[in-house]
Amino acid sequence: MKVAIIFGSQSDKPIVRKAAEVFKEMGVDFSAHVLSAHRVPELLSETLKRLEAEGTEVIIAAAGLAAHLPGVIASQTLIPVIGLPINSGGLGGLDALLSIVQMPKPIPVAAVGVDNAANAAQLACQILALKYPELREKLVSAKIKMKADFEKENKEVQL
Repeated sequence: MKVAIIFGSQSDKPIVRKAAEVFKEMGVDFSAHVLSAHRVPELLSETLKRLEAEGTEVIIAAAGLAAHLPGVIASQTLIPVIGLPINSGGLGGLDALLSIVQMPKPIPVAAVGVDNAANAAQLACQILALKYPELREKLVSAKIKMKADFEKENKEVQL
């Protein structure tokens, strides 16, 4: 089971690192790549071909502003793409979010909330869990723990 995280700028690292933390916790192999759909389109295409050959099963594509990276990736591969909009401009990431969710058919890109790399990784894990029972078990255990922790923390609320 393998995931690729592709993001457009070194400045996105603090955000995408949260996805890496989820993958490490779940035992999912991943690779990280700084690529641009506009600055190095040939290198992006070459990398996608290599990722396909290596058996990558899900791609998280993080981008801000016009956020073309997830859509360009989805146009070049059948690997499912999860778009992660980054807040990098004056519009609070709304520009990136709308760019990602408004893909024309038949080029779908899944999307998560602005800067929510952890949810992007969780979604990738859920996709992989359809094929890998050991990952499914980890996700089920994590949800059980989350519920128990919530109940414990909120059992007696005093105002």
